[in-house]
Amino acid sequence: MRLFHFSEECSIERFVPRVKANRTNMPPVVWAIDEEHEFTFFFPRKCPRIVYTRSEGLTEADNHLFFGLTSCNIVITVETGWYDRIKKVSIYRYELPAESFQLFDETAGYYISTETITPLSVQTLTNPLDLLMARDIEVRFTSNLHPLREAILQSSLTDFGIHQFNQASAQ
Repeated sequence: MRLFHFSEECSIERFVPRVKANRTNMPPVVWAIDEEHEFTFFFPRKCPRIVYTRSEGLTEADNHLFFGLTSCNIVITVETGWYDRIKKVSIYRYELPAESFQLFDETAGYYISTETITPLSVQTLTNPLDLLMARDIEVRFTSNLHPLREAILQSSLTDFGIHQFNQASAQ
């Protein structure tokens, strides 16, 4: 299993466990994501985005609503105001040794470790939109993520992630 941490910082020598701002009830940990789900972090850190995947139990109506005419099984929607930042960003993918990590969320591919971690390597990722399209992931842009979020929360979609929503435009 390969695990990664993504950052806009290019020279992190070690990852020290810390308390995450939106998970203050947890002890300090280092977060990682598995290779299957890494694409969800091909964005600037604070970029609000919604990721959803065609999955079992999806009603015909919801399939039509969220996937329309696309043949892609994964759709990522981002606010239009982030387009230029996404096009220009360099993201650094740190590969982490998997030994001390434990599964935290299987659906999202999140792992955590309570140990300080020294990365095995770092790779620069440029033009993340091209990387996503090469994986047959559809990227959509919208002026406001709120309507999509509300629709997803009331739908039969079960495999979705709402990232950095606190950075989204006001409704």
